[in-house]
Amino acid sequence: MRTGPQPSGPSVARLRRLNRWQAEGMREDLADLYVESTSTASGAEYRGREDFLTRLAADVRQPGFSMLVAETTSLAGCVFGFPVGRDGSWWHGFRGPLPQNLEQLTASGHVFSITAIVVHPHERHRGLAGRLQERLLGDHHASLGAALLDQDDHAAYSAFLSWGWQQIGEVHRSPGPAVLRALILALGERTAAVPDGLAHDDRTQRPE
Repeated sequence: MRTGPQPSGPSVARLRRLNRWQAEGMREDLADLYVESTSTASGAEYRGREDFLTRLAADVRQPGFSMLVAETTSLAGCVFGFPVGRDGSWWHGFRGPLPQNLEQLTASGHVFSITAIVVHPHERHRGLAGRLQERLLGDHHASLGAALLDQDDHAAYSAFLSWGWQQIGEVHRSPGPAVLRALILALGERTAAVPDGLAHDDRTQRPE
């Protein structure tokens, strides 16, 4: 009979939803997580940290802001964002025609903007990013996730692609980054009739 302490696998991260006041209360810890989770050039950590805090401070004021954090023995990840307005202003500056299905999903209130997904390096190969984004979108009855990324942020772009996102075009705005990559995470089933998955899913009906 085996005696002594038993080996254990990696801790499963627990997901917890935060309101805007709780998110603001954890801002320093979240910024620390961002620095630990981001590959930046030497000396650029402070700039990246301040940019993250500025983005978080702006986003918590958006209507419908929501955040999920993942915790093991410490903070392991976070995701946050807000619903895209039905008026379509979130897509202002999109170059070229916006896909018709995307316009329809936006007008019906089924698009949720994910502003940031941050996962500690120790958790990157355990599917935590996927759990976070799917849970946040599911909590908000979204049929589509949307994100705008600075075209120069190659690390974030590669990460989003690895998590199932696809680029559909570019958004040009001023002031701010001159060019933003427009990415989506289609939650609808891909079929011959809807190959891109951009269809409203009745199971994700957003309450009016």
